[in-house]
Amino acid sequence: MRQRRHDPDRKDRIVDAAIEVIAEHGVAGTTHRLIAAAADVPLGSLTYHFSSLEDLRAQAFQRHAERMSVTYAAHFDGVATREQFVEAVTDLIHGDAGANIHDWAIAYELYLAALRDPALRAVTERWMRTSRAVLERFVDPTTARGVDALIEGLVMHKTLSTSPVPREQVRSIVARAIGAPQ
Repeated sequence: MRQRRHDPDRKDRIVDAAIEVIAEHGVAGTTHRLIAAAADVPLGSLTYHFSSLEDLRAQAFQRHAERMSVTYAAHFDGVATREQFVEAVTDLIHGDAGANIHDWAIAYELYLAALRDPALRAVTERWMRTSRAVLERFVDPTTARGVDALIEGLVMHKTLSTSPVPREQVRSIVARAIGAPQ
């Protein structure tokens, strides 16, 4: 490890490293040592910048959620019709919207950790509200909530399945959920 005297980006690098370690090892396998090694910083830097591993994990999940929210919102730029909306949601579910298996692994780690850590529920709730706000540009709030859950569920099914649902079937499911012609 090389010595850094002036390192203004150290805290950000640690948070980014935590995201990567969580993606690779899961929440349960994430340790201070793994994060420090991934960030190429002394172990003491973590306790200097973060009050606990839980604090660091929360900041990492928050950063990941913010990044995913930007990608998510950008995916819907230019969508003007109901048909385009159906296609955009279908693309999102099929991984054609900038998020990959790595991104979803982190998201699922967050969801699982939030079951046991109420502080992380604030992160998931903000993220869900942000996602629904994007969807509400196209559908009413109740439908947006359902479409948001549909996206999460179908992506999870796609991620975990050995034989994912064909794109045309996903498109049909999305169209039915928003009441669009199929």
